[in-house]
Amino acid sequence: MKIRLLHRSLLGAALAVCAGAALAQPADQALLERGQYLTQAADCLACHVTDGGKPYAGGLPVKMPFGTLYSTNITPDKETGIGNWSDDDFVEAMQQGVSPDGKHYYPAFPYTSYTLMPREDILAIKAYLFSLEPVNQPNKENDIGFPFNQRWGIALWNMLFLDDERFEPDPEQSEQWNRGAYLVEGPGHCGECHTPRNFMQAKKASEALGGATIQGWAAWNITGDEQSGIGGWPDEALASYMATGVAPGYGVAGGPMAEVVNHSLRHLTPEDIQAIVVYLKSVPAQPAEVKRPDDKALANEPPSESRHPLGQKLFADACASCHHWDGSGRQSDYASLRGLRTVNDPNALNLVQVILNGDALHGPNGHHLMPAFNRHFNDREVSALSNFMLSHFGSQAGELTPETIAERRKEGH
Repeated sequence: MKIRLLHRSLLGAALAVCAGAALAQPADQALLERGQYLTQAADCLACHVTDGGKPYAGGLPVKMPFGTLYSTNITPDKETGIGNWSDDDFVEAMQQGVSPDGKHYYPAFPYTSYTLMPREDILAIKAYLFSLEPVNQPNKENDIGFPFNQRWGIALWNMLFLDDERFEPDPEQSEQWNRGAYLVEGPGHCGECHTPRNFMQAKKASEALGGATIQGWAAWNITGDEQSGIGGWPDEALASYMATGVAPGYGVAGGPMAEVVNHSLRHLTPEDIQAIVVYLKSVPAQPAEVKRPDDKALANEPPSESRHPLGQKLFADACASCHHWDGSGRQSDYASLRGLRTVNDPNALNLVQVILNGDALHGPNGHHLMPAFNRHFNDREVSALSNFMLSHFGSQAGELTPETIAERRKEGH
């Protein structure tokens, strides 16, 4: 129900009744639209929905080194959601990671990044969430053992690692750079996935955005390094990657990054996308083992010899029709394998994930689907296919074993 503010005065009261609603409604609608935009920029939906579940109702399992967390219901339901939260409750949760009843949230909820957001942006998000349909869905209990289930320890963690401060523009940088810095470091919370963590699960500031492994996926180096980061990407390629999930010859978003594109980045304005590009290109370079593969002149036909004949046969039977032998992709850049770090990682973290579990990407040109082969290929076949793809398309050979794949399957459950 939209609130209509009617400006009354001694003169023209009758006119105000008719005109005031029309004039005030856009202001109210503007707040909701701004809140929706910021909610998308903060990628809230990706964590607060399950496959087939109601948006923002929570329940998504988040596997951590110390157990499994479940995201919470953030719909305006008063019994199981946040419908009874005050403005101060919501701001405190976002900036300090504390619930209305005083419990500390685990920093898997990225309040350590959201803390950079000013109160007005946070309350715009709250206004949008409160405009949604309430969903009565109780929160799941976290599956965490002692001593990590003692939340009082998080208060100490916050003293060490939470900077309860808002974003301050750098006067020596451009307005565009500062906008990008705010989006990346604040609502976008890119460092939560792309920055390595120390033994206490806090981000390593000295390796900011240098790449990390999260829930079995490689979150690539997105610093200005030209070989292992995005420093060598043309600006338009990086902008395309964020807006569509695809940058031909450089990257295709998969797994958690595909979800970021699906739920967040593709909804940003071109101006904000460009601001993010400018900021990321300025981030000090961090080295990493996995680099873009060297340019290869591949023919669109099977190689005459291969160290992995079983993998080559599997690629011919199940993959070549979409990806082509030269990695160009059939009809869609989404199927392109050229230039991807995914096929140049000797551990094949993302490659194995995609082969086993498939992937989906929503872009301006439609819905792109990579089918899952976890039920079709056994461990020996997945390892053989992965090793063939690494040797054929990449520059670093892989030596994955069936035992490695079995362990990856187990970790995926």
